[in-house]
Amino acid sequence: MTRIDDRFQALKAEGKKAFVAYMMASDPDDATALEIMRGLPEAGVDIIELGMPFTDPMADGGTIQAAGQRALAQGGSVSRTLQMVRDFRQDDGTTPIVLMGYYNPIYARKGGVTQFLADAVEAGVDGLIIVDLPPEEDDELCVPATAAGLNFIRLATPTTDDRRLPAVVKNTSGFVYYVSVTGITGGPAANAAEVAPEVARIRAKAGLPVVVGFGISTPEAAQQIASVADGCVVGSAIVNQIGEGRPVAEILGFVRDLAAGAHRG
Repeated sequence: MTRIDDRFQALKAEGKKAFVAYMMASDPDDATALEIMRGLPEAGVDIIELGMPFTDPMADGGTIQAAGQRALAQGGSVSRTLQMVRDFRQDDGTTPIVLMGYYNPIYARKGGVTQFLADAVEAGVDGLIIVDLPPEEDDELCVPATAAGLNFIRLATPTTDDRRLPAVVKNTSGFVYYVSVTGITGGPAANAAEVAPEVARIRAKAGLPVVVGFGISTPEAAQQIASVADGCVVGSAIVNQIGEGRPVAEILGFVRDLAAGAHRG
């Protein structure tokens, strides 16, 4: 049992859906990012998805690409992302943290996968979403991460058919992240009527909670999507607030409204 498993069990007992908030580490700088991150649980966030800055984020739209560039300009890196987790864990030992990113910075880091996993566990990371590692490459990171006690969370998409789905969910744990629209982050709005049957199909095959992301930017949308899934993820809408330089209190107020919408679902 991981913190992620515990959180979903607790939410189920309360009759609530999960709200997952994405933010980029070191955006707009280390101190501000940590202040925002520390405020997320009180704002109603159940799971924090923390982006690791990378130069070529192929799954991300302009908003999150810009966040990555801001973070990199501040010296953002895998190591500084892990330090942010350590700093957060000084005050919060229960909120699950999932690192989202790409394989290259992990592979190229000194010590490679072995050192990264040891550092991630020591820092207090609970799960990984590495979007450019398909199931055929599970031995690279997925299997070692699971052995280290981390959840490896896989993405399913509208193009993941019944032939492909068993491979996608085979070594997945914690939850399945369903990408509601074909494309990149910050794209078209998610449609609950289209999402509902896909969530049911994936949940039946995976036996895990299914959380829906991409195309959710308002409390109303969060409520609608959460009502047909086990939770929802909001990323670009939050990152956009950060990119506009809004005060931390205002950003957290925005997050609070989103979380309330998801929980009503």
